[in-house]
Amino acid sequence: MSAKPKINPLFFAPFVSSVMRAEAGWIDANGHLNMAYYNVLFERALDEAFDLLGLNRAYYETQPGTIFVAEAHLAYQREIFLDTPVRITVQLIDYDTKRMHLYLEMRHAAEGWLAATSELMMLHIDRTERKVSAFPQDILDAIAVMKSAHSALARPDALGRKIEVPASGRSSKVGLH
Repeated sequence: MSAKPKINPLFFAPFVSSVMRAEAGWIDANGHLNMAYYNVLFERALDEAFDLLGLNRAYYETQPGTIFVAEAHLAYQREIFLDTPVRITVQLIDYDTKRMHLYLEMRHAAEGWLAATSELMMLHIDRTERKVSAFPQDILDAIAVMKSAHSALARPDALGRKIEVPASGRSSKVGLH
């Protein structure tokens, strides 16, 4: 029996998801997408991108490795409603043998306006030991191909932002007024 030929993944820069829409049960009392479900849409886009890396259901079912989110920063820019079609881009900012730093943007699929961004630090985990572990070499090779494709992209301005009240919004008085 001959060895299965290795197929190298092709990555667009950035990766662009399929068109997605909010589900009816995700709309909150304000009439727009509840904040938690932005993460669901971002995760679905990651599933599409990670499938190209080999980090898919077959990998999770047959290997001891999986992916965890170690840190996330989500910024909401514009409301998403039930009928709003969106696409999500995924940009690999950096990686090492155990981690991936990713930046995602959710945009209106037809009009292109920005709805939300998500910055993630993802870890490869050995489920049997419940510890951070190195990606298998074939996955690292695929991540390297993705990084090469994304290396010409500009570094997003929103990376590494911190949450704070701007100095101009602070009161010089302490206590209630």
